[in-house]
Amino acid sequence: MDTVVLADVDGTLVDSNYHHAVAWFRAFREVGVTVPIWRIHRAIGMGGDQLVEAVAGERVELVHGDDVRAAWAEQVKPLLGEIVPLTGARDLLVEVKRLGCGLVLASSGKPEHVDHYLNLLGARDLADGWTTSEDVDATKPAPDLLGVALHKVPAERALALGDSVWDCEAAGKLGIPTVGLRTGGFGEAELRDAGAVRVYEDPSSLRAELRDVLELV
Repeated sequence: MDTVVLADVDGTLVDSNYHHAVAWFRAFREVGVTVPIWRIHRAIGMGGDQLVEAVAGERVELVHGDDVRAAWAEQVKPLLGEIVPLTGARDLLVEVKRLGCGLVLASSGKPEHVDHYLNLLGARDLADGWTTSEDVDATKPAPDLLGVALHKVPAERALALGDSVWDCEAAGKLGIPTVGLRTGGFGEAELRDAGAVRVYEDPSSLRAELRDVLELV
């Protein structure tokens, strides 16, 4: 296969970033730590193994890290039913396959969350593979997860799709170009500064130009 598309899921295909931010805020509060939601949002796209220290510092990670992650898992459960696919997300995946590319959903989400999103997107028969947080020890912005995704579908070239600066940084460490979507709440300039070769408003606008974008790979 010539090209494989490695698509992030949270914030890129499903509208979940702000739900996760609220769940993390509540989880920190359970251990007596208050972190402004705007600061948490800026870290969404990182895996939970990275996020606690990134937003609350080394001491909170050492003392409360595992408890905060466990509390987040409970806090996000009732919010999963409110998460919906972003407009045009499935159509974008269909277009990736129509153009003859491989497709791997490169998610750092928990396995049960990824399973839920696959159902929401109707993507089980579209994707050639997918990843979860259990596939690696270090999640984004470490490149490990994308490395695992690459091995799901061997191809000559790869293109990453993501909504956060962390997606762009992770792909950049492997020399993979990234197309950014603004659906995660990051601005166009931020995504470009992090390495995105193009930035689109949403999955629908990317789908309309996907053939041209693939020529950048």
